[in-house]
Order: sequence, then structure tokens, then C-alpha cells
Amino acid sequence: MFEQSSHFWMGGLRATNCVEITTDASRLDDGSFWAISISFEGEAHFARFENVSNSSFSAEPWSEISGPWSSSVKKDEYINYVSLIRNSIADGGVYQVNACRELAHRFEGETQSLDGLFANLLVKNPANFACYLKINGLELASASPERLLTRNGSTLLTSPIKGTIRGDEDFFGDKDKAENLMIVDLMRNDLGRICDPGSIEVTELFRNEKHPGITHLVSDVQGTLREGVSWKDILEATMPPGSVSGAPKSAALSIIQEHEGKRGPYCGTLGWIQGERAELSVAIRTFWTKGDGVIRFGTGAGITWGSEPAAEWEETQLKARHLISIAGGEL
Repeated sequence: MFEQSSHFWMGGLRATNCVEITTDASRLDDGSFWAISISFEGEAHFARFENVSNSSFSAEPWSEISGPWSSSVKKDEYINYVSLIRNSIADGGVYQVNACRELAHRFEGETQSLDGLFANLLVKNPANFACYLKINGLELASASPERLLTRNGSTLLTSPIKGTIRGDEDFFGDKDKAENLMIVDLMRNDLGRICDPGSIEVTELFRNEKHPGITHLVSDVQGTLREGVSWKDILEATMPPGSVSGAPKSAALSIIQEHEGKRGPYCGTLGWIQGERAELSVAIRTFWTKGDGVIRFGTGAGITWGSEPAAEWEETQLKARHLISIAGGEL
């Protein structure tokens, strides 16, 4: 049996009456509406919902939490991690690695649902790919600004974000542009595994996108899906997302696994699939709970040879500060 409270919302689409939860990606080709959550490490939750409608999101009010959030690593530890990545870059083993950490806060008293927090996020931190999912043992409230994949028929579009400055700044430096270009090339390679030869193109390079308190550097990569490619093939080719792993992806993943452990839902993907249509986000700017009375939030920064370790720590703070202020508590 599935919880009656299980539901999904993204971009005005609300799904209720969950009738199946599986880890089998081959089920996604049946044309049903599937809510998707795949962790950074590949742990999948595919939830099939029977009722889908256009609806605004409503929830009970959120009671702000109080007190400090804990971090999986302290400032000096994160700075050392960035320095280790720069050493790996200097040795030629990798060009870019996304270095992340997890913030956590235990609820005082009864655990709250995150639906009230998500309703606040929609108002105070509107995001292009905001998404909410609640299924057995997992609840996510995401204010993601980043597209992993939009599918419309045979057309696939990905829009990696690399480069972050304060909202009152307007210009990105060479480090941010170089980082963005590396991930554009990585995403072209990922799409090349599943798209028609010659169909992949960069339709926009280095677009400034304004978000609450920050500005991101974004590019668009598009391709035409090869005939006969399944959803399992698509997800295997594009997961985990290149923008939150690094380049080359295999080398970056090895470093991340050694120094971070499991990220869980953070930096995975979150969204929906229905036949030949889909909207999948990169699960950043995301709060989640696992039924253990703890609310979690991830934050990170892309590291290149041009990175200054202390500045990268501050970037993780910048990305987290506004959203943590909505949930409550202090960094």
C-alpha cells in the first residue's frame, strides 16, 4: 500500500493516487505518468501516478526551524578538499570537480512535512524547475534552477549551469566561462551516446540567468534522440548530471566518492516522464527528509585550477544562505 499523502507537483502539474513504485527503468516506456527521483549514486524511485491535473500548490503553513544547521565538513576541511582537487588537476587526472557538502538540522518535536516549506519556496525563491515529491520514506522540496533534460518527442534539451556570482554583479570571469564550457562539452558527449550523429548543437552559450540573490551562467545543448532508444538508455547516458560531477566525469566521480561519500537525492535528478515527454531537473537547491526526523540540504561549487579555495567555500554559503533563511535556522 502507498501513503494516501503521496503526491507530486512540478510546473503546475499535480499528480496524486500513486499506484506503483519501482526501481525498474524499463517501466518508464509504458506511456504512464511517472514521477522520478534518482540519487547522485543512481538509487532510483519511479512512482506511477494515476491522476494528473493542472493545479496550483497549496499546503499547511511551515513553522520555521531554529538554531544552527550542521555541515558535513567544516570550513577548513572543505578548503583542504578544494586544494586536493586542484592538486589532481595539476597532475592532469581531471579538469573540473564539483565539491559538495551537506547541511542538516534535526526537527524539534514532531517532524513537519516539507510541503509547507515548498509552498514558501515557490513564493520567496521562485525557480524554473521547482518540484515537490512525497512517496513512501522520501520527501523532497526542490527550488532547482537547472534543467537536466527536457524531452519533446525526439528532441532532447539540456541546460547546464556553471558559474555563480552575486545578484548585484553582472559579469562572469574567465574561470566561470572556462568551467561552463567544460561542462557543455561533457553534456555534448553524454547526448552523443543516445542522439543521431551530427544532430547535437549548442543552441545558446553563456546566458546570464537571474535568480534570488545570485546570477548563474547557463548554456543550452540540444540533440535528436536516435530511434529505438529507451528511457533506461537515456538515464544511463546522462546520470549523474555532468554539471554536478565534473570532467572527465569518471575521474571526477572517483574523487567525489573518496572524499564525500553518498550525496543521496542531492545532485541527482527530480521530475517527471510521460511517454515521449519529460521535464527532469538537476536536484540542487533541494531539501529532503527520509523519515528520520532530519531535514537535509546540499550545497557545492565547481572547482577548476583557477579556483581560490576560500572563495569556493563562500560560494557554497552564498548558494545556501537565502534558502536556509526560508526554512529557518542559521548557517
